[in-house]
Amino acid sequence: MNAMNHSEFRQDIAPGATLLAVDNVTLRFGGVKAITDVSFDIRKGEVRAIIGPNGAGKTSMLNVINGFYHPQEGRITYRGQTRSKMRPHVAASQGIARTFQNVALFKGMTTLDNIMVGRTLKMRTPFFWHLFRHGPAMREEIEHRKFVEEIIDFLEIEHIRKVPVGKLPYGLQKRVELGRALAMQPELLLLDEPMAGMNLEEKEDMCRFILDTKEQYGTTIALIEHDMGVVMDLSDRVVVLEYGQKIADGTPDEVKKNQKVIDAYLGVAH
Repeated sequence: MNAMNHSEFRQDIAPGATLLAVDNVTLRFGGVKAITDVSFDIRKGEVRAIIGPNGAGKTSMLNVINGFYHPQEGRITYRGQTRSKMRPHVAASQGIARTFQNVALFKGMTTLDNIMVGRTLKMRTPFFWHLFRHGPAMREEIEHRKFVEEIIDFLEIEHIRKVPVGKLPYGLQKRVELGRALAMQPELLLLDEPMAGMNLEEKEDMCRFILDTKEQYGTTIALIEHDMGVVMDLSDRVVVLEYGQKIADGTPDEVKKNQKVIDAYLGVAH
């Protein structure tokens, strides 16, 4: 998949260095605090898990990182640039892609067309040419379609490339959504419960694709996941939230031995 080239984003941050830092972020909705004074970082090339019970603030944190929510306090530093506010389309243009807890696909469109949507920010030809599918727009579309076909091969979904996604089982829909995110060539990929609703075989496949994305393309991944087996197998580091506050941060082994985590989330010591 030679076209999956991230060099435009990755020339100045070494593997293992901080790609994104969350510093003292607090997010309120009215008088309710969804996140309270949370700090952690995400290092380039790692899989960073964000875990915690329902209502812990995990999805809110992803929404802060990709600019959907703007915290009242604290800051986000991405690739050395500090910001207090960012719009989702700006985050996307700077290499942050996102999947959602509930699949957010165009159900009447095919797998191929849904993944093509992820190439929109990469298109440079004026809209006028795309309207008539002529000249430079046609040449550009052919290049983007070739790239999307490579993603389809990578995710092993060639057999459903022309199928409307609304007709696909849930596990395959989640894979198509991952494909659309990969089409954006992200430097940082945010996955919100990528295994939700999957059976064991589907989870194993998704784990493999996540690890392949990290290993083959150097993509940094932050994920929310409730399946603790998946978290322990996939993650390099884990941050744990409870009621919007950070209660633990470290390697999977360190976190699963932390008594606060056992009490708040795991229930028993593993």
